[in-house]
Order: sequence, then C-alpha cells, then structure tokens
Amino acid sequence: MVIPRAHIDHFTDIPDNIAGHIMITAQRLGRNLHREFKPMRIGYVVHGFGVPHAHLNVVPMHESNDIISAKHVILGDSGFEVSLENIAAPERSELNAIARRIA
Repeated sequence: MVIPRAHIDHFTDIPDNIAGHIMITAQRLGRNLHREFKPMRIGYVVHGFGVPHAHLNVVPMHESNDIISAKHVILGDSGFEVSLENIAAPERSELNAIARRIA
C-alpha cells in the first residue's frame, strides 16, 4: 500500500503532484516486488472502501484473479466477506525480512 501522509478521503481529491509521487513510489515498490517474488504481473488498485483515507494497493499477481482477491472472498450470510482461511500467516521475522528486501 502507498498512502499519502496528508489525510485525504478520496483518491480523486489528491493533488496532482502528490498523485504523481504516489505512482512513482508504487512503481518502485512494484519493481522490488517483481524482483523479489517473480509474479506474472503487478497490479494497482484504488477502491476507497474499508479505510476513509486514500491509498493505492500494489498487488503482486501470480494468477489472474489475484487482483480481485477471488481466492479470499466468500459469500456469507451478510454478503461478501474476506476469509483468512486460504492466506498463509508468515512469522513476524519473515515479514520484517521481506519488508527490508522490498524497501
């Protein structure tokens, strides 16, 4: 995720100079993710739900449905829900090592 420091609710309200900086940062992150994880593609998603703060998701895509998280979304009683059942939970030390490699 690439998030502007200033609180901006809607991505479309981000000033052009900050939006450009966000995209350049996302491109750099995407290149690092590509180098580290060798995905088929890197996707970019702005959806605006979940958190009332503009952000750009950078998604390494190993399969075509990774961009929509279809493997992790289930239809529950109250609508669609994210299931963590199919998501591996790495140890904190592994996450920290990955963060250092893609920074």
